[in-house]
Amino acid sequence: MDQDTQKYRMICTLTFGDIYGQIIVWLIVIFLTLASTLALWSSTRQIYALATVGLVVLLSIPFLLFAFVTTLLNHIEFVPAAAEVRRPSPTGSGVSGKPVQAAG
Repeated sequence: MDQDTQKYRMICTLTFGDIYGQIIVWLIVIFLTLASTLALWSSTRQIYALATVGLVVLLSIPFLLFAFVTTLLNHIEFVPAAAEVRRPSPTGSGVSGKPVQAAG
């Protein structure tokens, strides 16, 4: 068996800020769709209003999923396990070797 195999660690660097814009755009699309539904809503055009909502949601979900998946895949890194560098925490405090204890 080959003894020179190298182990890798998968690190996901995705944060909420990376997908925040995508969520905002999709919410705008949904609210515009609801506004157009209310504009079309009358006793004779209810089926058109419901068809508008269904069509927009049906057509926008594949694009939303594509955007989320590609963003996620762009934020996955494979780092050799031996060369892994410890990243500083977002709060600025380092990781200590002591276990966390409850106060009280």
